[in-house]
Amino acid sequence: MNGDVRMIHTAAAPSPNGHYSHAVLHGNTLYVSGQLGRGSGMSDAEAGDIARQTRRCLENLRAILQAANSDFAGLLKVNVYITDIALWPAVNAVYSKILGSHRPARAVIPTAAALHFGALIEIDAVAATL
Repeated sequence: MNGDVRMIHTAAAPSPNGHYSHAVLHGNTLYVSGQLGRGSGMSDAEAGDIARQTRRCLENLRAILQAANSDFAGLLKVNVYITDIALWPAVNAVYSKILGSHRPARAVIPTAAALHFGALIEIDAVAATL
C-alpha cells in the first residue's frame, strides 16, 4: 500500500465488526468510519436513549481522532445519521455541548431504515491531523 496511507486502530473504541478500520489516514487527512452509540450485541436498555448514544458516538470518535494525533479541533466534516429526524434536537444539544465553539461542516441524514444493531445514531467524519 502507498506509504502515506495508514490504517488507524485503537483499543479505546469498540473493535470494528467488519472488514474496515476505525479510520484511514492519508497524508494529513483522517477518514473516520461510522461510529455507533452502542456495542455489538448491546441491548436497547444498555444502549440507552438518543442523548446517551450520541455521547458514546462522540466519545468513540474522540478516541479515534486521538489515536491519529488529532482531536475535535481537527474535524472538517461530520455526517450524522439518525433513525428519526424528530431525534435531532436531542442530538444537536449533546453535539453542541461536546464540540463547544468548534463548528465543522455537518450533514444530518435521516435514515429510512434501522441502523446496524438497532442503533439510533451513527456518526462518521473527516478530520485533519494537528
